Amino acid sequence: MKSPMRGLLSGLTILGLSAAPALAEYPEKPIEIIVGYSAGGGTDVLARTVGGYLEKALGGEASVVVKNMPGAGGQIGFTAVAQAKPDGYTLGTFNLPAALALTLDREADYDADSFTYLANFVKDPNTIVVSKESGIESLKDLLDRAAKEPGRVTMGLSALGGNDHFAGILMESAAGVDVSFVPFKGAANARAAIMGGHVMEGTMTLGQTVGYEDNLRVLAVLDTERSPFAPDVPTAKELGYDVEMGSYRGLVAPAGLPDAVREKLVTALRAVNDNPEFQKTMVEQGNPASFVAGEDFAALAGKQATVAGKIWNATPWK
Repeated sequence: MKSPMRGLLSGLTILGLSAAPALAEYPEKPIEIIVGYSAGGGTDVLARTVGGYLEKALGGEASVVVKNMPGAGGQIGFTAVAQAKPDGYTLGTFNLPAALALTLDREADYDADSFTYLANFVKDPNTIVVSKESGIESLKDLLDRAAKEPGRVTMGLSALGGNDHFAGILMESAAGVDVSFVPFKGAANARAAIMGGHVMEGTMTLGQTVGYEDNLRVLAVLDTERSPFAPDVPTAKELGYDVEMGSYRGLVAPAGLPDAVREKLVTALRAVNDNPEFQKTMVEQGNPASFVAGEDFAALAGKQATVAGKIWNATPWK
């Protein structure tokens, strides 16, 4: 007579064997990466670059497609990812601190816990910049002028509530000066205003200064160490100001992603980052690489959310 327990174990074994190939076959259909910004921008280029290498890292017939969903400063795209089915077929680009700062000044259908953090690839540090025609040669020159003329030194920003704004506030606080922030509609407009002398200084990511070396003087990089893209420019910390801020770009999935799928994706994304051809492409694109994955990426997001929250509580921008 067959034992009931033996029959049960036999059934579980059959189920396990039948389930294993299904997991091993992931992905069985195209993976979509949602980008909350327009095609052609830095985040979009990163998504398409990572997507191409991710196909190779996953192997088989893996296919990755990019879908642009611009609007509301990226909020539309971030929301779409947060609300997608957590099955590994919808991923999204994630920009820090912007994505989480958006949840402070408006109604948002997501928060820091709405995502599975896969991997961050880029940290583009903020800078303090002036026009080469300004007569300002160093950060000391600039801060001395700001100290002598409180509120009269104007700082151009791409917008309020993002890494540029936060960089300006942190630098202002660390130096004990009072500057007047002037937000523009995007980095390109802010950069034009700085070069044209319409504002005295500005802050933007280092990547946004590339190609404008004849017009802009970068006084300091707001990072823990000098950038290989600007090795002669000191960090603010070297100059006595412990300020760090930048723009992070990575990939997330909806919260609740099955562990096996998450591990497969994180492993594949590590392989992407370790690929020498990928690293070469990143350098050619002017992307300062900073790879962190899984729990480390989640911790980074938490840290950025804390910084944004403190600034919002002290100096709300809306």
